[in-house]
Amino acid sequence: MTAETNAHRTTYINVPEAVGVFNSFETLQQAIYDLRMSGFSRADISLLGGKDALEETLGSAYWRAEDLEDNPDAPRAAFVSEEAIGELQGAIAGGFLFLGSYIAMAAMLTPLSTLAASIAAIAIGGGPAAVIGTLLARRVGQHHKDYYADQIRNGGILLWVRTVDAEKEALAVKILEGHSGRDVHVHPWSE
Repeated sequence: MTAETNAHRTTYINVPEAVGVFNSFETLQQAIYDLRMSGFSRADISLLGGKDALEETLGSAYWRAEDLEDNPDAPRAAFVSEEAIGELQGAIAGGFLFLGSYIAMAAMLTPLSTLAASIAAIAIGGGPAAVIGTLLARRVGQHHKDYYADQIRNGGILLWVRTVDAEKEALAVKILEGHSGRDVHVHPWSE
């Protein structure tokens, strides 16, 4: 079945979906890790989309988790673990350090430059770039934290899990409830 929403088409498939609301990132993360260990794929697991996606899809109305848990038009996002955010932050900071050092090195490693001047240029070129990279990396980490904090302020972090049969439904519900998920239930469709 399909539905028209805000001039775009949303497709619903007849695959049941377990949904739960979490009050902390830590319990959400543990539930997701257990779901993955129990055979659910990343594609089976989704979270509520960010504020921009919500406003684009549903408008700027004030929303609560309870209002969206069974709303098929609620935008979805993939889970990003703390480890992945840490790796991204390291890549950003390290990339800027490398880029600044490389540019300085390329400029100074001419036949006329001295070794001391080249080393100084690399250190000077890499320093500011590392600072910029570190600031950008912190911004990424803060954006990630703000995403979850915003959802908690609006009633909790929503988690949906596609289930293909009654056994998977029961397992998903057990895992969500076992990690303090509230209002855990199954609806008969998924997006």
